[in-house]
Amino acid sequence: MAVKNSFLKILFSVIKLFFSVKENLSNNLGEISSVLIIRQHNQLGDVLVGTSFVRAIKEKYPDAEINFVLSPQNYKALVGNKNINSFFVFDKKKLFNISYLLSYIKYLRKGYDCCFVPVTVSISFTSNFIARISKCKIRVGANSLNGEINTSNFLFDRRVDLDWRKYPDSHYADRILDLIRPFGFDTKNFNTEIFFDEVHLKEAERFISSIKRKSEKSYGNNTENKIIGIHPGAGKPQNIWNLDKVITLIEKLKSDYCYNLYIEGTDADKNEMDYIKARSLIEIHEFRNKSIQETAALIELSDLFITTDTGTMHIAGSTKTAVISLFGPTNPYNWAPIGENKYFIRKSDLIDDIEVEDVIKLVQKILTNY
Repeated sequence: MAVKNSFLKILFSVIKLFFSVKENLSNNLGEISSVLIIRQHNQLGDVLVGTSFVRAIKEKYPDAEINFVLSPQNYKALVGNKNINSFFVFDKKKLFNISYLLSYIKYLRKGYDCCFVPVTVSISFTSNFIARISKCKIRVGANSLNGEINTSNFLFDRRVDLDWRKYPDSHYADRILDLIRPFGFDTKNFNTEIFFDEVHLKEAERFISSIKRKSEKSYGNNTENKIIGIHPGAGKPQNIWNLDKVITLIEKLKSDYCYNLYIEGTDADKNEMDYIKARSLIEIHEFRNKSIQETAALIELSDLFITTDTGTMHIAGSTKTAVISLFGPTNPYNWAPIGENKYFIRKSDLIDDIEVEDVIKLVQKILTNY
């Protein structure tokens, strides 16, 4: 371990020696026609919340080309986004593939007026270094984050101090703009966006039609036409709501109010979805392993979507559909979807403190005013 640490220190010193750039204190970036944005380390939610970042650039420079470097886990969130001209999927596993590496270098070296490395939760040295080796006239990145210096700030010629400690309840769609606000970029629209087409809508319509046919067959004319989707999983175990409560919620919404329900998720949520299906007293319809665009289309056609604090919450937040987000340890004012019909429930750091009745009361409030 000591040998490894010593090697990393030497490597860092070499990088600093050969790749440092002189800081430029000017806030004038000049005319911008092409932009490179590095977000290779961010999760799906971070990328979707960062829609405001792209929007702010386009509002200031409508004709600017916007290009992205993203991870394999989140690039699909931007497919079809009309504000983005191109993106490159950064996959560390493929760096030893010569063809892939050459394509990557070519993408970075196309030549851009400006490169930005947005920051939400943490600073990534890899992202900063990618920005440095790219062919850009100007590189903008964090000088510090919440009082902690960015040790790789020398890779940027424009450096911005980011500090949100005085505003702990500010939303990340707002925070992310602090990197570019000093240079005249801003927007009042913090909503997320996902673009889907008629193919995705037709897939969603087929699924909803099958739910309604099965419900009418089982419940006759007592079936309510409203559709409610539920996402039970989460990337972090502490964000998963008690699954027995999810089952009780589904059964009560069906038996007491005759709503049509489905659960949504991927193989990452397999344990949660299988648990619910195996123990529920009613038939559970599931929408599993669909694309981000198909999921967004289905939620768009639903009347309400209930979700834990996870990437799917941000997909739901991009739609016009009413959303109820369930929170535990995370601050909902930082991450909950924004909009007049977007709601959240949080009672404590323990998500299981939320009771089924808390959710049902909000569901009824939303749907009776629908």
